[in-house]
Amino acid sequence: MRLPIILAIDDDEQVLEAVRRDLRQQYRQQYRIMATTSAQEALDSLPGLQRKGDEVALFLSDQRMPEMAGVDFLKQARTLFPNARRVLITAYSDTEAAIRAINEVQLDYYITKPWDPPEEKLFPILDELLTDWRSNYRPPFEGLRLIGYQFSPLSHELKDFLAGNLFPYQWLDVETNPDAQKLLQVHALTPADLPVVLVDEQHVLKRPTLVELGEKIGLNPKASRALYDLAIIGAGPAGLAAAVYGGSEGLKTILIDKRAPGGQAGTSSRIENYLGFPNGLSGAELTRRAISQAQRFGVEFLAPQEVVSIKSEGQYKRIHMADESEVVARSILLSTGVSYRKLENESLDKFSGAGVYYGAATTEAYAFKGQPVYVVGGGNSAGQGAMYLSRMASEVFICVRRPDLTDTMSQYLIEQIDNTPNITVLPFTEVVEGVGDEKLECLILENIQTQNRQTVPAAALFIFIGAKPLTDWIELDILKDEKGFIATGRDLGRFAEYRTVWKQTREPYSLETCSPGIFAAGDVRAGAMNRVASAVGEGAMAVSFVHKYLAES
Repeated sequence: MRLPIILAIDDDEQVLEAVRRDLRQQYRQQYRIMATTSAQEALDSLPGLQRKGDEVALFLSDQRMPEMAGVDFLKQARTLFPNARRVLITAYSDTEAAIRAINEVQLDYYITKPWDPPEEKLFPILDELLTDWRSNYRPPFEGLRLIGYQFSPLSHELKDFLAGNLFPYQWLDVETNPDAQKLLQVHALTPADLPVVLVDEQHVLKRPTLVELGEKIGLNPKASRALYDLAIIGAGPAGLAAAVYGGSEGLKTILIDKRAPGGQAGTSSRIENYLGFPNGLSGAELTRRAISQAQRFGVEFLAPQEVVSIKSEGQYKRIHMADESEVVARSILLSTGVSYRKLENESLDKFSGAGVYYGAATTEAYAFKGQPVYVVGGGNSAGQGAMYLSRMASEVFICVRRPDLTDTMSQYLIEQIDNTPNITVLPFTEVVEGVGDEKLECLILENIQTQNRQTVPAAALFIFIGAKPLTDWIELDILKDEKGFIATGRDLGRFAEYRTVWKQTREPYSLETCSPGIFAAGDVRAGAMNRVASAVGEGAMAVSFVHKYLAES
């Protein structure tokens, strides 16, 4: 943490040295002491201090200086650090100027020379001023800051990316946060530059892509090896489990994800039915533990990096990335998971990222504090999202087409929702239209039994419906069911094309696709149980089949 600054200015080097000595003697543990003989030099340094996020607690300036009078210096310094305490050092002949300065620059005190002994004539005065300053001082956030408009799709994308990668940041809404406006001025930024990411005082990213942001915060999108034993595509629970077991068992393992680790589970506010955690844990915490464990075993993690195609060349698999780089592996695990299905509704599409969100309850909840929000979906993800939103929102309404949540949600979640007074379940209800100008303001709901419609105020709509497998990009002859989920093991036998594409003398392993050496685990696999625990189990089990495959090849 940076210490706040006490800045002393006096053109007489002997006097300045005495001031510096006394200040360091008394305050060096709590403050950074800066001193200069040039008032102009001091003024020139202030914008730089401001950009770095430094705070000046006290200016101590001599009045009679050849470059400029102390009062003039304090007047200009006040525009950059208005909360700093201002003290003028004067000779007896300058007391009249000091008195005038009390009103002119809101001078806090003036001290006449000499101030010996400082224990009686200097420190008590400064102690009182600094105590008063500290009572209103809030240490600046020392980390990455994201400035933008709340209802901007790109702002939402950056927030979701940072949260998904477990990277701490401060969100500053340019329309409501005065600090955001101040930072725009300090860094000479305009509204056209937004959203802006302030990585540090030297790196300001204007409207960055996820890849640009990822590189600046230390994520690695490039592979370091020429060949891997196992490449895992998708860093959800199944992929993370496979990475841990692959790395711990000595396989040269690489884990690739186009956004962030954790998958859908990583965005969950509370997982309460995961073995060994009686009080539950957040998806972010589970992800943090898993990625740390995998990296401890030497697993390489690439993100953000999107895989666009796979080519199987005998015992080698070539994985082609969106940036035209390539990874070669002896085996592959597909654990790309699923994404929330979109509501096919043009009126909602225009508010995507501006009041309409797919998942993202933990990312955006605070923005809707004290306002009504709606959730679409009756599964566990929707229930967990509604419970988290209920902490911030005035009311949370869950829209479901069924009569209740019994058939689609775990009982523990249903009981929590029933016991949360500001959550209401709306049965037989669907959202038919979103209304607003630049952001969502109202929803039109329809009762599917009576066809009655009503318009309701809504600050946000969070959608958790269905599951669409992320398999469209796979060009190999990997068999999928009618919904796009990957077939594996014995299930391959029900496809007419199976014997055409499978050319091995052995039968496929349980989690193996119809392409030898390419496995699938987790929600992306046909017949998966769609639970975190089962995904973790499949990821671990896949590694045992990888060992068998590598041994035979």
